Amino acid sequence: MELTEAPRSNRPFVERYGIGGFRISGKQWRGSVLILTNRVTPWSSAIHLATPQPLIDVLAADGVEMLIVGFGDSNRLIPAFVRNSFKEAGLMLEGMDTGAACRTYNLLAGERSAVGALLAALPER
Repeated sequence: MELTEAPRSNRPFVERYGIGGFRISGKQWRGSVLILTNRVTPWSSAIHLATPQPLIDVLAADGVEMLIVGFGDSNRLIPAFVRNSFKEAGLMLEGMDTGAACRTYNLLAGERSAVGALLAALPER
């Protein structure tokens, strides 16, 4: 799915998402990604939140205050212990399908919010 670019800062911008990956700020990415305030990095799994502290540490070091999680082609509930870990660290956490997560991230990043995104690529059917 191609996304329409809105006025934005120099933050990473999700231009396209689809089966297997993303195009972010002109670069193709295969698989899941973590978008921080000024960089994108591959992530082993956008839904791997079983041990949230390493992710919380990365987000805090980057100045991210809110993480948008894209779960692929459907939404999933984020376990309460994960939500509580983020809340205790002073971070907001929102989960949704990847399409909605891309759009929400782009909107908030364009407003210069301290937002990051953990996005699972859409699976092949």
